[in-house]
Amino acid sequence: MNDWHPSLYRHWFAVARADALRQRPLAVTVMDRHAAIARCADGSLLALEDRCPHRHAPLSAGCASGDSLACPYHGWRFGSDGALREIPGMPPGGALPAVRVRAFAAREHDGLIWLRPDPQGDAQPAQLVQDLQPSARRFLWRTRWEAHVVDALENFLDPLHTHLLHPGLVRRGGARTPMRACLQTGAEGFHVDYAGAAAQSGWLYRLFESPRTLERAHFAAPGTAQIEYRYARGGRVRISLHFTPVGARSTDVFASLHVDGRWAPAWAVRWLVWPLLRKVGEQDRRMLALQSHNLQRFPGVRGASTALDLVREPLRRYWDGEPLPAPGAPHCIDIML
Repeated sequence: MNDWHPSLYRHWFAVARADALRQRPLAVTVMDRHAAIARCADGSLLALEDRCPHRHAPLSAGCASGDSLACPYHGWRFGSDGALREIPGMPPGGALPAVRVRAFAAREHDGLIWLRPDPQGDAQPAQLVQDLQPSARRFLWRTRWEAHVVDALENFLDPLHTHLLHPGLVRRGGARTPMRACLQTGAEGFHVDYAGAAAQSGWLYRLFESPRTLERAHFAAPGTAQIEYRYARGGRVRISLHFTPVGARSTDVFASLHVDGRWAPAWAVRWLVWPLLRKVGEQDRRMLALQSHNLQRFPGVRGASTALDLVREPLRRYWDGEPLPAPGAPHCIDIML
């Protein structure tokens, strides 16, 4: 089912890597709304519905010039505000019809292009996104998971699957430690703090990390999830995934790694850390595809949950169109992690 709550369109979603937008426009999709994005001559972005109102050809197959975008079929040209600027073949002095294309808000930040599908809404992406700066970024990666956005978000924020799905890489299957998990709601979403273990049992920790003072999982509406680690020796690592639903069973994922105050040159991350992180991501992708396929075999079923499933319910409620919970006292559970 592809019915998205109207309030979701008022937020910003990552839709493309900025370095992917060159001379040709790009076709992007957010929650079944299709847009053509182009870069204007002054470097700004133009985002229009990907359909010429004349004969419905995709504007993403057209040509950008100055601050406008021309249809590839008959050359109708539209400005960044969606207004019709030119019809080739129109006699001099001829009046243009009152035709417009829906325009979207678009902006660039931290190597990504962000789009807001609704004309009205948030002035900018969440503060958790704004805090990510290119100077601290060590890699940027795009993939697509065949999964509903709630299942994709839960997968990244849920640590309990890591012993089974990523054995040895993230955590060892038989090595579980008593920990305390506390979920705290905030203005943008929520975060979960995990306390009780300064180390982790998998190879990623043993090869590249040191004792931690903070392990925190963030969710910032609508689709940003982040794992943050802070260390006793100083420094911080943030693994951020921005989830953008293409449709009900397909989600684009934009992943980045930001490192502050620690030795981690981009070449070292690329050749040492990235192969392991990519393997973790591929394991998640395969499992979510299995899950999605099985949900199609059993339509309408609801999953059983326990107190350990801290993040599922707030994610589901948000994506069903309910407002974020008001900030309050943290909700804490004991967990074997």
